[in-house]
Amino acid sequence: MTLFHSLTFMVHGGADHGGGIAAAVAGLLDFLEKLAGMEPPEIFAEVFPGIASMQNIHPLLVHFPIAFLSAFFLLDLAGSLFRKPSWRAVASWLLYLGAVSAIFTAAAGFIAANSVAHGGDVHGIMERHEHFMLTVLILSLLLSAWRALQGVAIEGAANTLFLILAAIMCGVLVLGADLGGLMVYRYGVAVSAVPVTEEALMHSHSGEEAAHEHDHGPAFDPDPDSGHAHESLPASEPAHDDQHDHDHDHDHDHDHDHDHDHDHDHDHDHTHDHPAASE
Repeated sequence: MTLFHSLTFMVHGGADHGGGIAAAVAGLLDFLEKLAGMEPPEIFAEVFPGIASMQNIHPLLVHFPIAFLSAFFLLDLAGSLFRKPSWRAVASWLLYLGAVSAIFTAAAGFIAANSVAHGGDVHGIMERHEHFMLTVLILSLLLSAWRALQGVAIEGAANTLFLILAAIMCGVLVLGADLGGLMVYRYGVAVSAVPVTEEALMHSHSGEEAAHEHDHGPAFDPDPDSGHAHESLPASEPAHDDQHDHDHDHDHDHDHDHDHDHDHDHDHDHTHDHPAASE
């Protein structure tokens, strides 16, 4: 039992984890008791199974510069438009945090590029992703230095240029993040595929049975008149009428070179169309 399972007693209305709060508290106590007998690396893997299974920490860090720099631009733009120096002061700290987090994210990205296995079709995407994110790093450092030197006193044409550079930085940030998602979600870079088990497919969040019974009708339809059973036919074959037993005793006289006497005793599943004998 992981920490996640111990704290998800109300997920999906409690259908997945019965017992409510009491069961969750009991599960948490069992989990803490289990941790008490583990070594530090084992404790880390048990508490943070996602991080422990990562090949590198780059995917963990990318969220910080994206969040900080995007929030900086929106708040700084609003502060400039509505003339709110306090908003721009807060935006400055978001910019600084975004620039610092971008440094660590870029470093982790370079390590990941040299350590994660990837094919030739991904290499070009990875290089464009690196170029975009290096541009974001350079622009964030440039804007941070500019803001640190002049503060929120940037006005006029200088402020317009500052906001244009900030907008370009955020636009490039979106393009780079899109390529990062492309590598992960389409090409599976640094992702270990886990086979989907039958138990996972049958999992029901509503607590109801996932299996459904379907009644497609009987395989054959007995004919009460003829007493014969008709097997269901493929869709490509036309259905025939009821099975008939034909006892034909025909004498055909033909005005041809050959005279034919036919005595037929047939047991057919379909009717025969006999042309009239030519006179």
